[in-house]
Amino acid sequence: MPYQDLLVCGVSTRLSHYVQGFDDIISPVDTDFISSGLRSESLIRLSFLGVIPRRLVRGTLGNISDERHKRLLRKLIDYLTNTNLI
Repeated sequence: MPYQDLLVCGVSTRLSHYVQGFDDIISPVDTDFISSGLRSESLIRLSFLGVIPRRLVRGTLGNISDERHKRLLRKLIDYLTNTNLI
């Protein structure tokens, strides 16, 4: 891949920004919460995306489960391929 840019989504503790059926809430009762590196219940905002050059990323603070990652990707793919949006 020539550009090596990363598609990233926002993470916020402002749960009021939650977009039902699209964003994902991760809380202390979730099995991947500790590995996420988050300190409190947070919102993974698929509704807040950005692209950043890989060279600006210095490392990772945590990880989410493969299941959550796949679920988020599926939601994003479904949204982007929804022909009703055109």
